[in-house]
Amino acid sequence: MSTLQRALSRIPWAYTARRLLIAIPTMLAIITMAFLMMRAAPGGPFDGERKLPAATEQAIAAKFGFDKPLYQQYFDYVGGVLQGDFGPSYKTLGKSVNDLIADGLPISLTVGTLAMILGITFGTLLGVFAGLRQNSSADYGVMGLAMFGISIPTFVTGPIMILIFSLTLGIFAVGGLGTYPNIGMNLHNMTLPVITLALPQIAIISRLMRASIIETMRSNHIRTARSKGLSERQVIMRHALPAALLPLISYAGPAMARVMTGSVVIEKVFGLPGLGSYFVNGALNRDYTLVMGAIIVYAALIVILNLVADILYAVLDPKVKYD
Repeated sequence: MSTLQRALSRIPWAYTARRLLIAIPTMLAIITMAFLMMRAAPGGPFDGERKLPAATEQAIAAKFGFDKPLYQQYFDYVGGVLQGDFGPSYKTLGKSVNDLIADGLPISLTVGTLAMILGITFGTLLGVFAGLRQNSSADYGVMGLAMFGISIPTFVTGPIMILIFSLTLGIFAVGGLGTYPNIGMNLHNMTLPVITLALPQIAIISRLMRASIIETMRSNHIRTARSKGLSERQVIMRHALPAALLPLISYAGPAMARVMTGSVVIEKVFGLPGLGSYFVNGALNRDYTLVMGAIIVYAALIVILNLVADILYAVLDPKVKYD
């Protein structure tokens, strides 16, 4: 049996199907709560400093269905979502919410994915390095930096990075996405946002991996591997590291969703036109459909990534069984 066949045989298909079925009422509950909370908020998308004439307000209400009872507006909206239509944007003329999500989501996904790759890579290396040198000066140094990274929020780190690397050294642009011909994204301009978003993840993952590698190195199967005459490098790479990575798998799925949804601050600080920026602007402008669309996308990402993390855990650890 090949490695791929063994991995597929470990996937808990029945559990996956149940989770997907459970996701349906979960998403419906999220949509319902978000819809009611948005409509309960004071003000509306067409409120302004100057009151519109009554005839104009009635025409707008008829165009967007605001003249219908609330329950009818809700069912109309849910019906549109089931067909993949999040409705028109009330503030961005000529564009639907689907168009805005299509514009902003790739940027948020790119920033979040690159940040998680950096966080997992460097966090794992630092955590293993510190864990294998427990209570040494190297261990204390890495953990001290990790605590420093956890303590400083990204809305503080971001402006500091701009001050040092943009305004002082002139290495990176102050903000904005920029474009390369035929590419659409300037990855050079995304370096600072990605690093800023990755720093807390590096700190958290390094602490997680340190604790995991220490616990794993004290386990029975490591003593058995050493008794067989394997070198320390073989013990670490073949036996300790795969087992120590399991807690990271459990953390990575929800963390990926948090990084993508938590990039709202980063996108505003660095002026990136991602989904987070659209979400903030939609909330400030009472653009109901835009906010609802962003919430649905974020909720779907959280549900999917949590499920993927559970499946990967079952694939990598044969002892894990989902009934």
